[in-house]
Amino acid sequence: MSRPVLVSAQQARDKSLSGEARLVCAYDDDSKCRSIMLEGSISWTSLLEKLPNLNLDQEIILY
Repeated sequence: MSRPVLVSAQQARDKSLSGEARLVCAYDDDSKCRSIMLEGSISWTSLLEKLPNLNLDQEIILY
């Protein structure tokens, strides 16, 4: 298993917008996620729903 890697906010945004990574709000409470949702991000709940169909080569960035 890979170790977590810290990335800057700019790196996270660039990777998310280019499709290289999926940006995920790590709160399990959707209302908290909605209050801090970043451009191009999805909620933790959405990530769990999409798990069976996720591209395993795509990086996931949690915030």
